[in-house]
Amino acid sequence: MKKIVINGRRPLNGEVEIGGMKNGALPIIFASLLVTSGKTVIENLPAVKDIDISLEIIESLGAKVERSDRHTAVIDATDLKVSEPPSNLVRKMRASYYLLGAELGRFGEAIVQYPGGCDFGGRPIDRHVKGFEALGATVTETFSDSGKCVRAETENGVVGANVFFDDVSVGATINVMLAATTASGLTVIENAAREPHVVDLANFLNTCGAKVFGAGTPTIKITGVDKSTLHGCSYTVVPDMIEAGTYMVAAAATGGNVLIKNVIPKHLEATSMKLAEMGVSIVENDDSVEVSVPDELVATNMKTLPYPGIPTDMQPQFCVLMCMAKGTSKLVEGVFDNRFQYVDQLRNMGASIEVNGKIATINGGSPLYGATVNASDLRAGAAMVIAGLCANGRTEIENIVYINRGYEDIVDKLSALGADISLEEIADN
Repeated sequence: MKKIVINGRRPLNGEVEIGGMKNGALPIIFASLLVTSGKTVIENLPAVKDIDISLEIIESLGAKVERSDRHTAVIDATDLKVSEPPSNLVRKMRASYYLLGAELGRFGEAIVQYPGGCDFGGRPIDRHVKGFEALGATVTETFSDSGKCVRAETENGVVGANVFFDDVSVGATINVMLAATTASGLTVIENAAREPHVVDLANFLNTCGAKVFGAGTPTIKITGVDKSTLHGCSYTVVPDMIEAGTYMVAAAATGGNVLIKNVIPKHLEATSMKLAEMGVSIVENDDSVEVSVPDELVATNMKTLPYPGIPTDMQPQFCVLMCMAKGTSKLVEGVFDNRFQYVDQLRNMGASIEVNGKIATINGGSPLYGATVNASDLRAGAAMVIAGLCANGRTEIENIVYINRGYEDIVDKLSALGADISLEEIADN
């Protein structure tokens, strides 16, 4: 096993290229299972572990997958059969629950083990179940040789319906979109998630012959099409706004100057505005943003919200930035329970942070010091990297499997920006 080792206190300077959006690529990969004729070419895939796992999963179901390069996959799902995917793969990532919507849309039935992925406390799939039941499916818990599963079944296929979510859910919105693509009649999703990757999925489905309207607004309408009309296409995944935001925060936290390329600035507006509020200079270009820190960082208050608010996936990174700003900041988690699990790691580095439920109070301005820390989840791992870049001395980050799930070549990219960062083997005890 390997660890990331950082000798901190070096400002980041230079240019960095952002890859495709992981959170957009995953539902698109599973949506390719709806395609009944021709090959689907997905380009600008990030070269991260979650993508590899998702492709292994669909291969296990009978899809043929070719990798023409590390950022492109060619998928042929013509001969797909409904079956239970391998539990050892499903439990490695939460996005595996998109199999439920894709198989329900393709076959009118699906069975999938409970998904894995990062643990932020309670992350139930009750809203997914509510959506499937509205579309005419019977959803039950069952057990197989691999453990507890979710089974969704219909008598004569999915039927269009009105689906209202009490709370905005990206995963449930995407799953209902997948299932409703081939439903008989019209499906209307109210209080739908508006994230860019929801729009990206809709654009992909429409390129394959689906009829999805209103993605990016609170109301999405899907006119079901016969599954035999869904055809292969070539599609390019949008840039990853969370990877971009992570490098923006890293540049600000280290007092550097970084040009972040291959981005859609509109997707970054909430992050950019909060950084500007903290004293960071943001210059937007057509497909890039430049980040620099002309003066001292200023403390602020922040709450994560569904898009177009500040993403919950940027919360741990901003927490580190608040540690570097003089004064007291308040950070409110507005999406998940128990997403402050990483705070103890920052305290080990000298951070002064108090957590009360979903609110963290950060007393910033004191130096951080290198320590041995763990990546408790994907974005917390990114926060540990940023903290290591800012800290005095040597930081060792273990359990980096989480980081590799979502950040392509993070060590090489940061090294090219001037960081003293490397991968080292963890010595056996």
